[in-house]
Amino acid sequence: MPDLLPLTDRSALRADCANCFALCCVALNFVASADFAIDKSAGDPCPNLQDDYRCGVHSELREIGFRGCTVYDCFGAGQHISQQTFDGRSWRADRSTASAMFASFGVMKELHELLWYLVEARDRVAGSGIRSSVDALLAETEALTLGTPDALLALDVNEHWARVNAVLVQVSESVRADALADRDPHPRAGRGADLMGAKLRRADLRGANLRGAYLIAADLRGADLGGADLIGADLRDADLGGADLSSALFLTGPQVASARGDASTRLPAGLEHPRHWAVL
Repeated sequence: MPDLLPLTDRSALRADCANCFALCCVALNFVASADFAIDKSAGDPCPNLQDDYRCGVHSELREIGFRGCTVYDCFGAGQHISQQTFDGRSWRADRSTASAMFASFGVMKELHELLWYLVEARDRVAGSGIRSSVDALLAETEALTLGTPDALLALDVNEHWARVNAVLVQVSESVRADALADRDPHPRAGRGADLMGAKLRRADLRGANLRGAYLIAADLRGADLGGADLIGADLRDADLGGADLSSALFLTGPQVASARGDASTRLPAGLEHPRHWAVL
Protein backbone atom coordinates (compact mmCIF):
# COMPACT_ATOMS: atom_id res chain seq x y z
CA MET A 1 0.00 0.00 0.00
CA PRO A 2 1.46 3.43 -0.92
CA ASP A 3 2.17 5.94 1.82
CA LEU A 4 -0.63 8.50 1.93
CA LEU A 5 -0.37 11.98 3.41
CA PRO A 6 -2.29 12.81 6.61
CA LEU A 7 -5.74 14.17 5.87
CA THR A 8 -5.00 17.40 7.74
CA ASP A 9 -2.67 18.19 4.81
CA ARG A 10 -4.69 19.59 1.90
CA SER A 11 -2.38 17.85 -0.56
CA ALA A 12 -4.06 14.60 0.53
CA LEU A 13 -7.48 16.06 -0.24
CA ARG A 14 -7.08 15.97 -4.01
CA ALA A 15 -7.71 13.09 -6.37
CA ASP A 16 -4.71 10.83 -6.92
CA CYS A 17 -5.98 8.72 -9.80
CA ALA A 18 -2.82 6.61 -9.96
CA ASN A 19 -3.70 5.14 -6.54
CA CYS A 20 -7.43 4.74 -7.16
CA PHE A 21 -9.42 1.97 -8.81
CA ALA A 22 -11.24 4.52 -11.01
CA LEU A 23 -14.12 4.71 -8.55
CA CYS A 24 -15.62 7.90 -9.99
CA CYS A 25 -15.70 6.20 -13.43
CA VAL A 26 -17.69 3.26 -12.06
CA ALA A 27 -19.54 4.13 -8.85
CA LEU A 28 -21.23 7.29 -10.14
CA ASN A 29 -24.07 7.60 -12.63
CA PHE A 30 -23.91 9.86 -15.68
CA VAL A 31 -26.91 11.51 -17.32
CA ALA A 32 -26.57 12.53 -20.96
CA SER A 33 -26.32 16.31 -20.95
CA ALA A 34 -23.96 19.16 -21.76
CA ASP A 35 -21.56 17.60 -19.24
CA PHE A 36 -21.76 13.95 -20.24
CA ALA A 37 -22.13 12.48 -23.71
CA ILE A 38 -23.87 9.31 -22.49
CA ASP A 39 -26.12 7.82 -19.85
CA LYS A 40 -24.32 5.49 -17.42
CA SER A 41 -25.78 3.72 -14.42
CA ALA A 42 -24.03 3.71 -11.05
CA GLY A 43 -21.90 0.58 -10.74
CA ASP A 44 -21.32 0.21 -14.47
CA PRO A 45 -17.81 1.06 -15.72
CA CYS A 46 -17.62 3.96 -18.14
CA PRO A 47 -16.99 2.58 -21.67
CA ASN A 48 -13.88 4.76 -21.83
CA LEU A 49 -12.31 3.03 -18.82
CA GLN A 50 -9.32 0.82 -19.63
CA ASP A 51 -8.16 -2.36 -17.91
CA ASP A 52 -5.43 -0.41 -16.07
CA TYR A 53 -8.06 1.91 -14.51
CA ARG A 54 -7.01 4.79 -16.75
CA CYS A 55 -9.29 6.83 -18.98
CA GLY A 56 -8.78 6.07 -22.66
CA VAL A 57 -9.92 9.53 -23.76
CA HIS A 58 -8.51 11.66 -20.94
CA SER A 59 -6.76 14.12 -23.25
CA GLU A 60 -9.95 14.89 -25.20
CA LEU A 61 -12.70 14.69 -22.60
CA ARG A 62 -14.03 18.20 -23.13
CA GLU A 63 -13.91 17.92 -26.90
CA ILE A 64 -15.99 14.71 -27.03
CA GLY A 65 -18.66 15.75 -24.55
CA PHE A 66 -17.36 14.69 -21.13
CA ARG A 67 -16.82 18.13 -19.65
CA GLY A 68 -18.24 16.94 -16.33
CA CYS A 69 -15.30 14.60 -15.86
CA THR A 70 -12.87 17.51 -16.07
CA VAL A 71 -14.50 19.44 -13.22
CA TYR A 72 -15.04 16.53 -10.83
CA ASP A 73 -12.79 15.96 -7.82
CA CYS A 74 -13.36 13.38 -5.09
CA PHE A 75 -11.19 15.35 -2.61
CA GLY A 76 -8.90 12.32 -2.34
CA ALA A 77 -11.65 9.90 -1.32
CA GLY A 78 -10.90 7.55 -4.22
CA GLN A 79 -7.37 6.69 -3.22
CA HIS A 80 -8.39 6.49 0.45
CA ILE A 81 -11.12 3.94 -0.23
CA SER A 82 -8.94 2.00 -2.67
CA GLN A 83 -5.73 1.84 -0.67
CA GLN A 84 -6.76 2.17 2.97
CA THR A 85 -10.38 1.17 3.51
CA PHE A 86 -10.07 -1.83 1.17
CA ASP A 87 -6.33 -2.42 1.58
CA GLY A 88 -5.58 -2.25 -2.14
CA ARG A 89 -8.17 -4.90 -3.11
CA SER A 90 -9.72 -3.90 -6.42
CA TRP A 91 -13.39 -4.31 -7.28
CA ARG A 92 -12.20 -6.08 -10.43
CA ALA A 93 -9.92 -8.53 -8.62
CA ASP A 94 -12.49 -9.21 -5.89
CA ARG A 95 -16.04 -8.64 -7.10
CA SER A 96 -17.37 -9.26 -3.59
CA THR A 97 -16.01 -5.84 -2.60
CA ALA A 98 -17.72 -3.91 -5.40
CA SER A 99 -21.06 -2.86 -3.89
CA ALA A 100 -19.58 -1.91 -0.50
CA MET A 101 -16.66 -0.13 -2.13
CA PHE A 102 -18.87 1.97 -4.40
CA ALA A 103 -21.30 2.86 -1.61
CA SER A 104 -18.61 3.76 0.91
CA PHE A 105 -16.85 5.88 -1.73
CA GLY A 106 -19.79 8.27 -1.66
CA VAL A 107 -19.61 8.58 2.13
CA MET A 108 -15.84 9.06 2.07
CA LYS A 109 -16.16 11.79 -0.53
CA GLU A 110 -18.48 13.71 1.79
CA LEU A 111 -16.05 13.34 4.70
CA HIS A 112 -13.08 14.44 2.62
CA GLU A 113 -14.94 17.51 1.39
CA LEU A 114 -15.69 18.42 5.00
CA LEU A 115 -11.99 17.99 5.81
CA TRP A 116 -11.17 20.42 2.98
CA TYR A 117 -13.33 23.07 4.63
CA LEU A 118 -12.19 22.29 8.16
CA VAL A 119 -8.48 22.49 7.31
CA GLU A 120 -9.07 25.92 5.80
CA ALA A 121 -11.23 26.96 8.77
CA ARG A 122 -8.44 25.94 11.16
CA ASP A 123 -6.00 28.19 9.35
CA ARG A 124 -8.41 31.12 9.03
CA VAL A 125 -9.28 31.35 12.74
CA ALA A 126 -5.87 30.76 14.31
CA GLY A 127 -5.92 32.43 17.74
CA SER A 128 -9.71 32.70 17.76
CA GLY A 129 -12.04 31.14 20.31
CA ILE A 130 -13.63 29.16 17.48
CA ARG A 131 -10.37 27.30 16.89
CA SER A 132 -11.00 24.64 19.55
CA SER A 133 -14.33 23.70 17.99
CA VAL A 134 -12.73 23.47 14.55
CA ASP A 135 -9.89 21.32 15.88
CA ALA A 136 -12.33 18.95 17.60
CA LEU A 137 -14.41 18.46 14.46
CA LEU A 138 -11.31 18.09 12.33
CA ALA A 139 -10.05 15.27 14.56
CA GLU A 140 -13.50 13.64 14.69
CA THR A 141 -13.95 13.78 10.92
CA GLU A 142 -10.49 12.38 10.26
CA ALA A 143 -11.22 9.53 12.70
CA LEU A 144 -14.45 8.72 10.83
CA THR A 145 -12.50 8.25 7.60
CA LEU A 146 -10.61 5.38 9.26
CA GLY A 147 -13.77 3.36 9.80
CA THR A 148 -14.54 0.01 8.21
CA PRO A 149 -16.86 -0.14 5.19
CA ASP A 150 -19.71 -1.14 7.50
CA ALA A 151 -19.00 1.80 9.83
CA LEU A 152 -18.91 4.21 6.91
CA LEU A 153 -22.21 2.96 5.55
CA ALA A 154 -23.83 3.22 8.99
CA LEU A 155 -22.72 6.83 9.43
CA ASP A 156 -25.38 9.56 9.40
CA VAL A 157 -23.48 11.87 7.06
CA ASN A 158 -26.21 14.52 7.04
CA GLU A 159 -26.09 14.82 10.83
CA HIS A 160 -22.31 15.16 10.76
CA TRP A 161 -22.49 17.75 7.97
CA ALA A 162 -24.98 19.76 10.03
CA ARG A 163 -22.69 19.85 13.07
CA VAL A 164 -19.66 20.80 10.99
CA ASN A 165 -21.60 23.40 9.07
CA ALA A 166 -22.69 25.13 12.27
CA VAL A 167 -19.03 25.78 13.09
CA LEU A 168 -18.18 26.71 9.50
CA VAL A 169 -20.88 29.38 9.69
CA GLN A 170 -19.18 30.82 12.77
CA VAL A 171 -15.85 30.84 10.92
CA SER A 172 -17.51 32.55 7.97
CA GLU A 173 -19.04 35.26 10.15
CA SER A 174 -15.67 35.95 11.76
CA VAL A 175 -13.75 36.13 8.48
CA ARG A 176 -16.40 38.19 6.71
CA ALA A 177 -16.65 40.62 9.62
CA ASP A 178 -12.95 41.39 9.19
CA ALA A 179 -13.42 41.87 5.44
CA LEU A 180 -16.40 44.20 6.06
CA ALA A 181 -14.70 46.25 8.76
CA ASP A 182 -14.88 49.48 6.76
CA ARG A 183 -17.69 48.89 4.27
CA ASP A 184 -21.25 47.64 3.82
CA PRO A 185 -21.87 44.32 2.04
CA HIS A 186 -22.63 44.42 -1.67
CA PRO A 187 -26.39 45.05 -2.07
CA ARG A 188 -26.90 42.07 -4.39
CA ALA A 189 -24.95 39.56 -2.33
CA GLY A 190 -26.67 37.14 0.01
CA ARG A 191 -26.96 33.50 0.88
CA GLY A 192 -28.53 31.62 -2.03
CA ALA A 193 -28.75 34.80 -4.13
CA ASP A 194 -29.87 34.38 -7.74
CA LEU A 195 -27.06 36.06 -9.63
CA MET A 196 -27.22 34.01 -12.80
CA GLY A 197 -25.76 36.07 -15.64
CA ALA A 198 -25.32 39.04 -13.29
CA LYS A 199 -23.14 41.93 -14.42
CA LEU A 200 -20.67 42.15 -11.55
CA ARG A 201 -17.57 43.27 -13.39
CA ARG A 202 -15.11 44.90 -10.97
CA ALA A 203 -17.66 44.56 -8.16
CA ASP A 204 -16.49 44.92 -4.58
CA LEU A 205 -17.68 41.62 -3.12
CA ARG A 206 -15.31 41.54 -0.19
CA GLY A 207 -16.88 39.84 2.79
CA ALA A 208 -19.97 38.85 0.80
CA ASN A 209 -22.09 35.93 1.96
CA LEU A 210 -22.41 33.96 -1.28
CA ARG A 211 -23.14 30.58 0.28
CA GLY A 212 -25.14 28.56 -2.22
CA ALA A 213 -25.44 31.57 -4.54
CA TYR A 214 -26.27 30.99 -8.20
CA LEU A 215 -23.47 32.67 -10.11
CA ILE A 216 -23.92 30.69 -13.31
CA ALA A 217 -22.50 32.67 -16.27
CA ALA A 218 -22.08 35.76 -14.08
CA ASP A 219 -19.60 38.39 -15.25
CA LEU A 220 -17.12 38.61 -12.36
CA ARG A 221 -14.19 39.95 -14.36
CA GLY A 222 -11.95 42.01 -12.13
CA ALA A 223 -14.21 41.50 -9.10
CA ASP A 224 -12.74 41.43 -5.60
CA LEU A 225 -14.00 38.46 -3.58
CA GLY A 226 -11.63 38.77 -0.65
CA GLY A 227 -13.14 37.09 2.41
CA ALA A 228 -16.31 36.16 0.50
CA ASP A 229 -17.90 32.86 1.59
CA LEU A 230 -18.33 30.72 -1.53
CA ILE A 231 -19.27 27.39 0.01
CA GLY A 232 -21.74 25.70 -2.32
CA ALA A 233 -21.81 28.62 -4.77
CA ASP A 234 -22.54 27.57 -8.36
CA LEU A 235 -19.82 29.11 -10.53
CA ARG A 236 -20.53 27.22 -13.74
CA ASP A 237 -19.38 29.33 -16.71
CA ALA A 238 -18.89 32.38 -14.49
CA ASP A 239 -16.21 34.65 -15.99
CA LEU A 240 -13.45 35.06 -13.41
CA GLY A 241 -10.98 36.75 -15.70
CA GLY A 242 -8.81 39.06 -13.58
CA ALA A 243 -10.93 38.39 -10.47
CA ASP A 244 -9.25 38.25 -7.07
CA LEU A 245 -10.30 35.15 -5.15
CA SER A 246 -6.97 34.79 -3.36
CA SER A 247 -8.56 35.13 0.08
CA ALA A 248 -12.05 33.85 -0.76
CA LEU A 249 -13.45 31.44 1.80
CA PHE A 250 -14.27 27.76 1.23
CA LEU A 251 -13.56 27.72 -2.50
CA THR A 252 -12.95 24.29 -4.06
CA GLY A 253 -11.22 22.93 -7.13
CA PRO A 254 -14.45 21.73 -8.78
CA GLN A 255 -15.97 25.21 -8.44
CA VAL A 256 -12.91 26.77 -10.06
CA ALA A 257 -12.83 24.16 -12.83
CA SER A 258 -16.49 24.77 -13.68
CA ALA A 259 -15.87 28.50 -14.17
CA ARG A 260 -13.94 30.41 -16.82
CA GLY A 261 -10.78 32.30 -16.00
CA ASP A 262 -7.41 33.40 -17.27
CA ALA A 263 -3.80 33.87 -16.21
CA SER A 264 -4.71 37.02 -14.27
CA THR A 265 -7.31 35.25 -12.06
CA ARG A 266 -5.99 35.07 -8.50
CA LEU A 267 -6.83 31.90 -6.59
CA PRO A 268 -6.25 30.85 -2.97
CA ALA A 269 -3.07 28.99 -2.13
CA GLY A 270 -3.46 25.31 -2.91
CA LEU A 271 -5.75 25.81 -5.91
CA GLU A 272 -4.36 25.83 -9.42
CA HIS A 273 -5.61 27.26 -12.70
CA PRO A 274 -7.39 24.43 -14.55
CA ARG A 275 -5.62 23.29 -17.70
CA HIS A 276 -8.65 23.94 -19.88
CA TRP A 277 -8.71 27.65 -18.97
CA ALA A 278 -5.90 28.17 -21.44
CA VAL A 279 -8.14 27.14 -24.34
CA LEU A 280 -11.40 28.84 -23.39
